[in-house]
Amino acid sequence: MALSDFKVLTFDVVGTLIDFESGVLNAVRRIGGPAAAKLSDDEIFAPYLRGRELNYERSSEVMKLVYIHLAKELGLPADEASADSFQYAILQHPAFPDSVQALARLRKHYRLVAMTNADRSTFTFYSHTLGNPFHDSVTADEAVHPKPDPLFFAFNRGRQSAFGYKQEEILHVAQSQYHDIGVAKSLGYKTCWIERRQGQKGFGGTPAVPELTRPDYHFPTLAALADAVEAEKA
Repeated sequence: MALSDFKVLTFDVVGTLIDFESGVLNAVRRIGGPAAAKLSDDEIFAPYLRGRELNYERSSEVMKLVYIHLAKELGLPADEASADSFQYAILQHPAFPDSVQALARLRKHYRLVAMTNADRSTFTFYSHTLGNPFHDSVTADEAVHPKPDPLFFAFNRGRQSAFGYKQEEILHVAQSQYHDIGVAKSLGYKTCWIERRQGQKGFGGTPAVPELTRPDYHFPTLAALADAVEAEKA
């Protein structure tokens, strides 16, 4: 299919549009002081992922517990004030430099739908950061089963069908091979991998996968996707 054949773009938010990796690293190094400054990115991400796996409830509530787990593993300050500071920092993660403009460009051509493992409270902050570009959104607390659970995609498929959109008219756009690209492809969706970590080793702040799923479309940035869409429509 040509990009112009789709009617709906569904987006992973955290990691694709919102630069949570920089947000996590900056928060840990700010709160952790000199001890944290000596740590590599991977040394921070490994306990962060373990903490998130143990505390996979609402992001607006449990990220302080994720930090406490991380801090105890790394020997960083694990007091209540430090944990609260990390929890608040989650709401302030920055957008990638191209996200706001690219979403505005894509909105001219598609229905934009957020599909995020953030809860509604956290997503409200992220949507504001992104310029509130979405026509619709589904959050983890509403879908109940977070990605990569296929039930999350089933929830959204039913929701979009109520507006008259078919699965074959949807292109799922995401960075995470683990949470999005692999499962979406297996469910029959066309996929677009925004490889935000292109040129970097490992999987950073997202879980690793044993094998990469080949997407239908592949771009290093969201701006490159918007460029391709506009070139098609020119």
